[in-house]
Amino acid sequence: MRIARLTGFMGAEITGFDARTPPDLAGPLLRDALDRHLMIVLRGLHADRATQKRLSQVFGPLMRLPYVRPMDDDPDVIAVLKEADETGGGVFGGEWHSDFSFLENPPAGSLLNAVEVPDVGGDTVWANQVTAYASLPGDLRAAVDGRRAVHTGAPYGQRHAPPEDTRANASIRMTRGDPRADRETLHPAVLTDPASGQKALFVNPIYTTRLEGLTEAESAPILAALYRHATRPDFSCRLRWCAGDLAIWDNRRTLHYATNDYDGARRLLYRTTFAGTPPA
Repeated sequence: MRIARLTGFMGAEITGFDARTPPDLAGPLLRDALDRHLMIVLRGLHADRATQKRLSQVFGPLMRLPYVRPMDDDPDVIAVLKEADETGGGVFGGEWHSDFSFLENPPAGSLLNAVEVPDVGGDTVWANQVTAYASLPGDLRAAVDGRRAVHTGAPYGQRHAPPEDTRANASIRMTRGDPRADRETLHPAVLTDPASGQKALFVNPIYTTRLEGLTEAESAPILAALYRHATRPDFSCRLRWCAGDLAIWDNRRTLHYATNDYDGARRLLYRTTFAGTPPA
């Protein structure tokens, strides 16, 4: 097995990994690689769903997500699908975000297994939020240190629902217009990883609506400045998928973004998610 860094601040690709390796041997290696690089991709694995689920449990218990319908024959797996004839609209995950940060205990991380990808396009981009926090200018650091941020399930609710023409198309089956998704959940704007002690910025454009103690209008310019900083290319990593790749990422210490530049081509990935301890 060989591990090679993809960028200076995050991301690594692993080649030569054997999916048949027992979890007690594979687990420490993969967990250490993920902790160091925050996103790792197992190249050319061509894992079936059972293998993907087994690898997911190396990092934590499987987690089932609300508002997005899983596969009919497997409630632990979501088919992230865009058909070739789905053009002119949005794409699932097509904005910088941390998955389901509005939950009381958001996912610790996820796996994406590339089944079918376009010849060109459909990349995924991640940004290191540990580096983002460490390099914050003083005024922005003062705005988030010791403060909580308010998160809602905006795409699934009523109050902050996205415009129709920006929404993902029909192949991703989501619940929309649920007023319960507008419930406010508060998390620290800066998380501390319980194992490493690393601090990471924890706000994102999809689910964060304001900072505690401020109105949405007062929060807007601060959040906009945080997002510009948090998604700088300097500490980002763009993955060009190949069929058979399996990517794993830390959902608490990164943001990610699904590019939508492949209209007319089919893209299918299987997603699983694992849980962790509540944010601190």
